[in-house]
Amino acid sequence: QVQLQESGPGLVKPSQTLSLTCTVSGGSITTNYYYWSWIRQPPGKHLEWMGAIFYTGSTYYSPSLKSRTSISRDTSKNQFTLQLTSVTPEDTAVYYCARDHELVGCDYWGQGTQVTVSS
Repeated sequence: QVQLQESGPGLVKPSQTLSLTCTVSGGSITTNYYYWSWIRQPPGKHLEWMGAIFYTGSTYYSPSLKSRTSISRDTSKNQFTLQLTSVTPEDTAVYYCARDHELVGCDYWGQGTQVTVSS
């Protein structure tokens, strides 16, 4: 059973960088053909895919967030990390990490972590 757990600060000040880590257990982030995604849901809005890192290490980003988003990984810790720069209150959301596959979509999700952007 694959499990994902998000961690990071729950409060970030405007203009700062949001950093979240997803720790994966029960499966490797280098397993063939899986993407490891970051998805968020602002209050009252739909889920928004932010980006992903492929098992090869290649990264993919939402065009609307690409200029501010970076996803990296630490294979020794089986973790992948999201960084979102220059945050504003509009970046307030529940942030999820998930395992993603081209054919089946996101099949395992973290529980989500609330991040609030406020001074």
